[in-house]
Amino acid sequence: MNTSAVEIEVPKAENVKVTKDTLNVDLSDGRTISVPLEWFPRLVYATPEERSNWRLIGRGHGIHWEDIDEDISVEGLLTGKPSGESQKSFKKWLIQRQSRLTRHSSGRAVARR
Repeated sequence: MNTSAVEIEVPKAENVKVTKDTLNVDLSDGRTISVPLEWFPRLVYATPEERSNWRLIGRGHGIHWEDIDEDISVEGLLTGKPSGESQKSFKKWLIQRQSRLTRHSSGRAVARR
């Protein structure tokens, strides 16, 4: 019996919007996918300015947030995959972030959840 593999082309991200509780990604096939922001703790703790500072990577196969060092793939979003970051890694990042924000808080709002 012969079987043929079905090749599925993953659409590319074209635009990104982060609200207070969702990550919305417009895709090249016309769909918009929305996932809970809670899936990505670094985005939850990011300021609105940090959330809006994103860029497409891999020709639209992913999204990168420089300020919070977060990368999210379109394929992961489509398959319902939340952040794979360990709690230990996230806690370390959060402590470093709080320390950095405290040092640089003069004249800037400190990001807190």
